[in-house]
Amino acid sequence: MKPVAKQIRHRKAFTIVELLTVMSIIVILIGLLVPALNQVKQYATNVKEKAQLKAIETALELFNSQYSGYPDSTYVTPGTAGPAGYCGAEKLAEAMVGQDLMGFHPDSVFRQDGTDGLTPVRLLYRPGTLPARPGTFLQLENANAYPLGELYRNVGTFDPCDFVLCDVYGRVTNIRTGRKVGMPILYYKANTARQSHDLQNPNNPDNIYNWVDNRELLALGKPWDPTPTATPHRLLSFPGDTAKGILAEPAGERFYKNTRNEQVSIWRPFRADTYILISAGWDGEYGTADDVCNFEWRFRD
Repeated sequence: MKPVAKQIRHRKAFTIVELLTVMSIIVILIGLLVPALNQVKQYATNVKEKAQLKAIETALELFNSQYSGYPDSTYVTPGTAGPAGYCGAEKLAEAMVGQDLMGFHPDSVFRQDGTDGLTPVRLLYRPGTLPARPGTFLQLENANAYPLGELYRNVGTFDPCDFVLCDVYGRVTNIRTGRKVGMPILYYKANTARQSHDLQNPNNPDNIYNWVDNRELLALGKPWDPTPTATPHRLLSFPGDTAKGILAEPAGERFYKNTRNEQVSIWRPFRADTYILISAGWDGEYGTADDVCNFEWRFRD
């Protein structure tokens, strides 16, 4: 019988070539696996976002049944509805959770100051008014509500304290907390007294939807961009692609192109009798192919 020490000395070890081969295989497998994992993660986040939009839709139906109408989405300029501008995304947040996250006040007419223009600023949203409010239509954990001043360093015409409902993609870093939060969910209410969906004239006064409802919010750009207004969201202004022969579009045209319902023979938008919700999607840019909406989104170059 051979001594144990001698047997150990004669054991074979891995060669450098074998180690490099195994390491190369591992690297290849990781390279194949990472994109698949990213796709799975993106799919799961999309499902979560669709669930959030569904929760908002349910809350909007409750609002509609109680107040016989959906919340207004018309953008009103500073000075006409309070000291700051007020857009569709902000009005959605007010309807769902109130301007102070304590519920919508039934006397509000969706002004930035929360009043009918005859009473002092935000009188309807003081704590003493809670008995007049039915509570929030959307649970706060589903609302993902944040003040604009925590998303954008420059809020333009808006009040930095006004809330918006954000999506779940975590594309924005909260300025105050450093946490990852989403982009505002855009809200557009259909005007059922109108009949048009004019791709050639975004400013047609007969359009069922008005792209201007969230124009000023889109003009704030992308919060993470060092020069956020230098490259506007495609939903606001599509620059075109000279290399592909794609011409630039007038402001607003992209909104009407991507919300057109091609399942009907005449030019009509999706959800022509209710409202549109738009999340900026994974890339945080409105008007691109990964947007998530409450209708069958169609991105068209």
